[in-house]
This record gives sequence, structure tokens and C-alpha cells, in this order.
Amino acid sequence: MKTHTFFVAAGMALAMSPAMAHITLEGKQATVGSSYKAVFAVPHGCAGSATIKIRVQIPEGVIGVKPMPKVGWNVDTVTGKYATEYDNHGARIAEGVTEVTWSGGKLADKNYDEFVMQTFLTDTLKPNTTLYFPVVQECEQGVSRWIDIPAEGQGGGHDRGNKTPAPGVKLLPKS
Repeated sequence: MKTHTFFVAAGMALAMSPAMAHITLEGKQATVGSSYKAVFAVPHGCAGSATIKIRVQIPEGVIGVKPMPKVGWNVDTVTGKYATEYDNHGARIAEGVTEVTWSGGKLADKNYDEFVMQTFLTDTLKPNTTLYFPVVQECEQGVSRWIDIPAEGQGGGHDRGNKTPAPGVKLLPKS
């Protein structure tokens, strides 16, 4: 009887997981002062509707952003001024990519895909914290805003009560 109860509970957890799934970063940790390949995993659409656009806000302290093209999708960037100047291989830069958008494609709700960009995490970022990349997922019908950033000292994700958590990466100190 206990085995049956376990499988029923496991089946219910699996059935509920797509509804709780959200856009996440594949790489859960990255070192400040180094390159970071940000891979945004999109596990579903919006309440059954296909995803047609992904917009990612680039946080301050992330520079050298280069989005990877996707077959069947357009990729666009928005540039703007940074809050401070950063060193980029010996050159001082004061502006760069602040948002990346993939659009024009169609990702069915039943499918999974990844959207990728190469970045550089400046050494001005604070180690032992989490850096969040707010994402807006637009669908044929509806929008999901994965933009909730917890207050400092609080964790993110559904387990912390965030219904629409922004994808985050834990920042590690330089070795």
C-alpha cells in the first residue's frame, strides 16, 4: 500500500511541475570578472499558448553581451548607458547592450528550447549574491513576466513564494 501511495504522490508532483515551471538559467553559478554563457531554458508557453517572443533585461555590471542567433527567430538588442564605466580589455566603456529580444519564431507549449547569449560579468559585481535577469515571455495569447527579484538576503524561486521569479545566477568570488 505504501508503494502505491508513493507512486501516486510522485505522479501528482510530475503532473503539477509544468504549471510551476518557469524560465531558468542553465548555469546556476558564475565567477565575477569572467565570461558567462547565459542559457535561458524555456520549458513551456503561457497557459497552453505558444511562445513568440523572449525579452531579457541585462543587469548592471554585465557587459560584452552577444546573443546567439536562432534559426527561425529574429534577434535584436537595445543599447543604453551604464550607471558607471567598465573596463573592457583595457578600454573604458560607458554603454552597451541593456536588453536582448528574440522574436518572430514560435515555440509550442509542448516543446522546450533555449535562448543563449555570451556575456562578461564585471568584477564590480558582488560575490556570494545572486544576479537576476528579468525575462518577459510573450505568447500568442498572454504574457508571462518572470521579473520577481527577492529582497537582498532572501532566496528566489517558487519555493520562496515568488510566483514569477526572474532567472538568477549565484556569483562566486574570483579565485
